[in-house]
Amino acid sequence: MELRSQVRPALVMLALLTILTGLVYPLAVTALAQLLFPVQANGSLVMVDGRAVGSTLIGQPFDDPRYFWGRPSATAPAPYDAASSSGSNLGPLGDPLLDAVRGRLAALRAADPDNRAPVPVDLVTASASGLDPHISPAAARYQAPRVARLRGLTLAQVGALIDGCTERRQLGVLGEPRVNVLALNRALDAQGRR
Repeated sequence: MELRSQVRPALVMLALLTILTGLVYPLAVTALAQLLFPVQANGSLVMVDGRAVGSTLIGQPFDDPRYFWGRPSATAPAPYDAASSSGSNLGPLGDPLLDAVRGRLAALRAADPDNRAPVPVDLVTASASGLDPHISPAAARYQAPRVARLRGLTLAQVGALIDGCTERRQLGVLGEPRVNVLALNRALDAQGRR
């Protein structure tokens, strides 16, 4: 008899908590997110002609020299794969990291052999998540001569696009200025259609 009197309240609590935490709470949070932050709740997707071309939160692989390139991705097997977000776990003193950086430097130099400026570190190292959609303004300016030359634009035109796509510090003090690579490349494409 004693076991039965303890099992019934335990099963009632299990059912109640399952409904509350497994159904009511997720539905309430989802509804609030859709109501208050609909763009973010749906992945901050960038839509062009009704088709998703990317997200403002996840980097995209750009390897065409006519576009700005983002930070390298550490995700595998595909770059910028949100399902396998992680750092590379390569030690700062190890040969694998040095080899990866040398390979990235070689690719940047091959794409723009006349550019002898120092390469900003964010163009040769992956972010902690491997998904960073931003580069520093210095990384964008490093690539500007190549992009301007290949698109037939002036350096001033490309610089204006970089300035227009540069996001400032949050609340004026948090983080660093940054450039969303997808937004910048979309602005480049729009500039070409004018």
